[in-house]
Amino acid sequence: RLDLPQDNLHFHRVDVAQNPLFPSPDYTLPLAVKMAEVARAQQLDVFHVHYAVPHALAACLASQMLGPSAPRIVTTLHGTDTTLLGQDPDYRMAIEHALVHSDAVTAVSESLRNQTQEIFRLKRPIKVIPNFFTPNKPKRSRKEVRRDLGLTDEFLVLHMSSLRSVKRIDLLLQTIAKLKNRERVRLFILAGGPFDPYEPLLDQLGIRDVVIVRQNTAVVDEYLQAADAGLYTSEYESFGLSILETMFYGKPVVAFGVGGIPEVIGNSCPLFPFGDTDAAAAALDALIEFPAQVRELGERSRVRAIEKFSADRILPQYEALYCDVISRKLHRAGREPATQ
Repeated sequence: RLDLPQDNLHFHRVDVAQNPLFPSPDYTLPLAVKMAEVARAQQLDVFHVHYAVPHALAACLASQMLGPSAPRIVTTLHGTDTTLLGQDPDYRMAIEHALVHSDAVTAVSESLRNQTQEIFRLKRPIKVIPNFFTPNKPKRSRKEVRRDLGLTDEFLVLHMSSLRSVKRIDLLLQTIAKLKNRERVRLFILAGGPFDPYEPLLDQLGIRDVVIVRQNTAVVDEYLQAADAGLYTSEYESFGLSILETMFYGKPVVAFGVGGIPEVIGNSCPLFPFGDTDAAAAALDALIEFPAQVRELGERSRVRAIEKFSADRILPQYEALYCDVISRKLHRAGREPATQ
């Protein structure tokens, strides 16, 4: 899945081996060593790590190995550290350590920042820098993709996720089952995890013929283009990157207003209380019956995505943060930044 078209983008593989001394392979220590090696060889100024565990912890360890020459650490939180591991006493202290010893901490939404501050009682600031997305031009036309999926004029509802329990695939399928226009719809699931646990529910709800599943698809742009709307039924999302991707392609989104989702969707589409599958189904039925509404909400979604979450808007915020932490380091160390 890794594509490196840019000359200034480099990949350093971390080899994780089974050691007979340990019951399971360790990733954090080899990662820390690799980070220290690359930082020393390339004279890095910044470690930008995503997720406190294990990546920020590895950065902290690498920093200790390197001493005063160590890069500054910028840690970005995406949700799991707070909503899942942050509640676990086996991880909580490690996460706190990583956050306290980072030079800057960012969160992808106001919702996640507030939740993180509430759970960890941090005295340090957390800066909100949202996710961004840059759509690619699909290699196949909408017509070609729909033909490949066996579709003609059906209304294609798209869902993209890891299928973890928090995504509430049961509510997704229940929403489709409640549609008045079910015979006119196909639900297309781009699954980043196993769908097998939900197979029995297809028969229980009588929607097996309505659902199409594709596993582990790396390139999603052409499917976003082929869809008519997105449906997301998570019980929590710190941001909702799949929702943003759907919006960038001018598709209306039906979702529950939980976590950071309202910050992403704004006023472009109506949101519904968590678990209200009746309301979600009614919203989808309205889209199926009124194509003009699909176009209007889809265009509002696209405009919001471009105005709020384009790379041109978000990347300068990260660059400014890098400059800030580097300048603090240089002020203390009295040296010039590396050119990488």
